[in-house]
Amino acid sequence: MSLQQSIENLGAGTRQWLADVGFAARLLWRLFQTLPYAVRRGGLVGQQIHFLGNHSLAIITVSGLFVGFVLGLQGYYTLQRYGAAEALGLLVALSLVRELGPVVTALLFAGRAGTSLTAGIGLMKAGEQLSAMEMMAIDPINRVLAPRFWGGLVAMPILAAVFSAVGIMGGWFVGVVMIGVDGGAFWSQMQGGVDVLADVGNGVVKSLVFGVTVTFVALLQGWRCQPTPEGVSRATTRTVVMASLAVLGLDFVLTAMMFSI
Repeated sequence: MSLQQSIENLGAGTRQWLADVGFAARLLWRLFQTLPYAVRRGGLVGQQIHFLGNHSLAIITVSGLFVGFVLGLQGYYTLQRYGAAEALGLLVALSLVRELGPVVTALLFAGRAGTSLTAGIGLMKAGEQLSAMEMMAIDPINRVLAPRFWGGLVAMPILAAVFSAVGIMGGWFVGVVMIGVDGGAFWSQMQGGVDVLADVGNGVVKSLVFGVTVTFVALLQGWRCQPTPEGVSRATTRTVVMASLAVLGLDFVLTAMMFSI
């Protein structure tokens, strides 16, 4: 490959990347502008909250419980070296509400709900249902994308809260019931050390950002996928990969901003 051809390929790839970024930015802005429509058609949003949230509740609950079990075990064996086993509740709560709750929930949400969103929209595109809506003067962004976008935005923080709550109960079970840590110290240390705004509030902000990110990536991949079975399958794979990487990268950025690193 000659130098001129390499430069041409680099330029074409850069131009295509900029075009994709511009399209994604315009679509995201358009979705935020659909808030009045979503409020008027609350039933559609409610259906998506049920589909995305309730159908993901089982995996979120089970995962949160076992994450809490592991945190209880690992935290106890670490803290007892320094004679601070009573602080197990604080360790478990801060680990969940600050980091593990929003991040693990977002990763599970991408694998469970994100792939469903991408596959559903991709199949609608392959079946020309979106084109049929446009022929009937129905905006598919308002009718199809907007309810799913706002449904994911609402469902994600609720699932993260459930994950953290179940994880704390799992840590309590392992630490207090199985190992024998004092229950009063477990809850009092947690109550005294967890700040509502600095800890819980930051976790809620993270879950909102992750909800927007995962839902938008899923909708974008479904909207731009090739209308073939192979195109839909590749789009669902890209959804999991891109959404997971975006969540992990944003987690570092948000943590650095929130704790002034």
